[in-house]
Amino acid sequence: MPSDIIQTNKRKTTSIDLIDSFEKIPTKIFRSAKEGAVFAAQQVAQIIKDKQANREKCVLGLATGSTPKLFYEELVRLHNEEGLSFSNVITFNLDEYYPIEKDTIQSYHRFMKQHLFDKVDIDQANCHIPDGSVGKEDVKQHCFSYEQKIAFAGGIELQILGIGINGHIGFNEPGSSVFTKTRLTTLTNSTRLANSYEFSNISSVPRFAITMGIGTILKAKQILLMAWGSSKANAIQQSVEGGDTEQIPASLLQNHDDVVFVIDEAAAGELTRYKSPWLTGECEWTKKMVKKAVVNMALKLGKPILSLTNTDYNEFGLSDLLVEKGDAYEINLEVYYLLRDSITGWPGGKPNAVLPLHPERSEPYPKKVIIFSPHPDDDIISMGGTFQRLHDQGHEVHVAYQTSGNIAVTDEFVTRFMDFAVGFEDLFNVDSHKSKSILTEARGHLGNKASDQSDTADVRAVKGLIRRCEAAATCRYIGLKEGQWHFQNLPFYETGTIEKKPMSEQDILLTINLLRQIKPQQVYCAGDFADPHGTHLVCFNVVLESLKRIKAEGDEWINDCWLWLYKGAWQEWQIEEIEMAVPMSPEQVMKKRFGIFIHQSQKDMVPFQGSDNREFWQRAEERNSATADLYAKLGLTQYAGVEAFVRWLF
Repeated sequence: MPSDIIQTNKRKTTSIDLIDSFEKIPTKIFRSAKEGAVFAAQQVAQIIKDKQANREKCVLGLATGSTPKLFYEELVRLHNEEGLSFSNVITFNLDEYYPIEKDTIQSYHRFMKQHLFDKVDIDQANCHIPDGSVGKEDVKQHCFSYEQKIAFAGGIELQILGIGINGHIGFNEPGSSVFTKTRLTTLTNSTRLANSYEFSNISSVPRFAITMGIGTILKAKQILLMAWGSSKANAIQQSVEGGDTEQIPASLLQNHDDVVFVIDEAAAGELTRYKSPWLTGECEWTKKMVKKAVVNMALKLGKPILSLTNTDYNEFGLSDLLVEKGDAYEINLEVYYLLRDSITGWPGGKPNAVLPLHPERSEPYPKKVIIFSPHPDDDIISMGGTFQRLHDQGHEVHVAYQTSGNIAVTDEFVTRFMDFAVGFEDLFNVDSHKSKSILTEARGHLGNKASDQSDTADVRAVKGLIRRCEAAATCRYIGLKEGQWHFQNLPFYETGTIEKKPMSEQDILLTINLLRQIKPQQVYCAGDFADPHGTHLVCFNVVLESLKRIKAEGDEWINDCWLWLYKGAWQEWQIEEIEMAVPMSPEQVMKKRFGIFIHQSQKDMVPFQGSDNREFWQRAEERNSATADLYAKLGLTQYAGVEAFVRWLF
């Protein structure tokens, strides 16, 4: 497809990666968030260096939240490894919760110090963030002073932005005027839900924030907006392809002369050049592209695939496909067979059968299988039906629980177990002075724990033990024996807070050792990167890096090892992406539900579960049911549920 097209659209002529005229804002798409963050950091570094060369100050507008973490990580690396100095940098942050104290865990003051300011050579007197602790009677003057400080510094050279799922920038919610300045604003329920992963529950999320206004943002000389993940895809599409409207605040950036969006492929999922590239010009009609086009057309028209006509293809903008492939009937059959052949009740491969189009190999049989579960319940939630099938069909199934999952256990649940432990010792006259001392200290900690306080190591250990017991009980429920489940407790997770460490060498070595111990022919891993806490992505990267190293070191067994990705409670694969679909009967759906119920600590409301307040079993069933319904709508058999997988080549 064409790239680097010169286009003029309500701005100066700029060399940008646009396809025809669908995108009204220059948009650069990268394979991963990491690659996009590196690009963004390089742009900032170059501006800082250019200003230094001219002995000038560099004024940056900065953002917070989950999106810019990788960006700040790369800036810190550039400082530590390539000598990038921040001595000439002045910063102004977009926003801050209100009311909130500066040293609160969730405050953006603390965020910026943790991720950037304390790790580089910036003069912290030059770091400006709205103060969420000022009295309400002083907020208006504080906001006015903030605007004056920006003006006194010479204005913002480059403003970094993220984007909310409703299109907000900063905390400028839908309906914010293009003329707004720094002010106190009310947060919408959707924004509070989206940010609730940082807090113990939605009620703890502040209802107000101090934010730069859209007018303030538009005064920046340059603007760079970052977005990662499929949850941002709709907002990105509306912002860059729709009209400029105050109902989608980010779309107002169309009126700026020098703005670029930097996004990953998941965030680009709704853009025309990704969703319907055949509408943007010439298209290479690979099998994958044909499948995507026909499936999307059938679902939009509400027709089974085999009922699509030449007229449907022409009216849906797929006349070029007809020219290249021929009659609709032949194309329909090709796509129908692709979908049909992805469905299997034999996720480990069907033994003693020659099925060239089956998603999995028939041999070897039985297979050794490892299911990597980021949290102690992702295995049963995400692929419980497949887990059961693999065991029932004679494969040697192992589960690797990658993290303890201890932060997702409520204090009340811990108290219940401590009461049981004390009662057990009293009932059977067990004299365990040490355990009673630990329980007494833990009870005292929980009784006096502040809302923003981390747990002690002992309390975290108790919470981790609760989740290990539930995970082991689930494995026994499936039919596994001792030695077939493994608790890795990867170090990156063990911070006691939502904020985790980056992937470490120790995480990788622990995983390599387990893989070499089992030598699996099948590995299942979470490919659900929409997890708002980021744990799934780190766990995936640990497994992928481990497999790559083993392969590079020449272990023979790795050549016969396939990696399958499942998605968890947060999202599902698009139906055109699915390469293996494992159907479930109503009885199997119920059995999976009962397996999820074993994780009692995760029933009802749990801390930090994100913006979806459904229980995990509800999320899983509705997701599996929705996938099954899509297959049925396309003309395939109707099942009670379908679990979906995509193969990852490493």
